[in-house]
Amino acid sequence: MTVTFHSMAHKNTLQLQSSALCIIDMQEAFRSNIAEFTNLSLSIALMCEAAKLLHLPTLVTEQYPKGLGHTAAEIKAALLPETVIVEKTTFSSCGVQPFREQLESTKARQIIVCGIEAHICVNQTVHDLLADNYQVHLLVDCIGSRSADNRKAGLAKMQMSGAIPSSVELCLFELLRDAKHEQFKGVQRLVR
Repeated sequence: MTVTFHSMAHKNTLQLQSSALCIIDMQEAFRSNIAEFTNLSLSIALMCEAAKLLHLPTLVTEQYPKGLGHTAAEIKAALLPETVIVEKTTFSSCGVQPFREQLESTKARQIIVCGIEAHICVNQTVHDLLADNYQVHLLVDCIGSRSADNRKAGLAKMQMSGAIPSSVELCLFELLRDAKHEQFKGVQRLVR
């Protein structure tokens, strides 16, 4: 019996040319309230570094920055200088026109989501993206909430609604597809 490899990817695997990264509200004010904030920030910063290598469009939001401060320094340092951070007061990122315009300009249909809080802004953004027929991939190792129960509930609800659980490494190696990819070594260095 011969086994043939199908080059047609499963619809739930990420394709680099149709993906974008979305970082939701990773702001300084949450650092003291979310136990794993620094670890989340470092993982998201790693994703940003990989996004630069892979030319993956990256969208960033801030919830009421006047009160909650700006994006965590670790992440900000890893973003391209031309990244325009979208300010919002709506819990869903999709609730503001500049975000929707940025999203549409990427032409992406698969959105890789990370940030805080799982049960509020991440949850509502993800549900709006799903309602607009985007496929959403949740970087579960890059999503937090002030309480573990709320994080768990947020992740469960998003997944029940159709969001696909993922992680930094799972996502990056799906985007690469092949060890022969020109950025394989660069990405591998980041995740080691």
